[in-house]
Amino acid sequence: MNQQLAGYAPAPITARMENHGNHMLKVALQTGNDLLARVGSMVAYEGFVQYEPNPPAVRQIARDWMTGEGAPLMKCSGDGLLYLADYGADVVVINLNGDGISVNATNLLAFDAHLTWGVERVKGLAKFAGQGLWNTKISGQGWVALTSRGKPIVVDCGGGEDETYVDPDALVAWSPNLKVKGKRSFKAQSLIGRGSGEAYQMAFSGQGIVVVQPSEDSTDRLRFRG
Repeated sequence: MNQQLAGYAPAPITARMENHGNHMLKVALQTGNDLLARVGSMVAYEGFVQYEPNPPAVRQIARDWMTGEGAPLMKCSGDGLLYLADYGADVVVINLNGDGISVNATNLLAFDAHLTWGVERVKGLAKFAGQGLWNTKISGQGWVALTSRGKPIVVDCGGGEDETYVDPDALVAWSPNLKVKGKRSFKAQSLIGRGSGEAYQMAFSGQGIVVVQPSEDSTDRLRFRG
């Protein structure tokens, strides 16, 4: 039986964060290099790992949110291997190299605690979404892990004049330097999107990427707050 299961053993460590299969994240923890992760995402660990739910850094930012966008986070510290997952969702690992990414909080699995982060209002969408859209922006030098309901597609906007349109119920993340605006198409409201009730899309333009998942479950998608 051991031979039959050998193919599922973890591979040697090559990076701070990496995938184990499509649906699990492996994190190499070291003392002094803490991790912030979604509460309840831990599925296994090796070594000495400690957990602190709702640490002071998270509480400080949470007081300023007042949007409902924030996901419950825990601080993971110690030395060992930590395995995280989110109900079988695909895991996407990103190594930020001094740049940033804007993430839907429901798709945020884990990120290095030393990264700069917070919740920001996305400009230009208030008239389409009540008082606007709130997203979690993360920037700096370090690792971020996202989840996607199915294998995502990463669209390079290319910096051209053409815009990239995305159903907000399928949006995972985007480069924060992209320009964002809303668009409605009432003629197509029965053809585009399944969660919005009308054909409302987000239009992206500029230099950067957009990450889109093959799911339109509006019950846990982008949150619009007044």
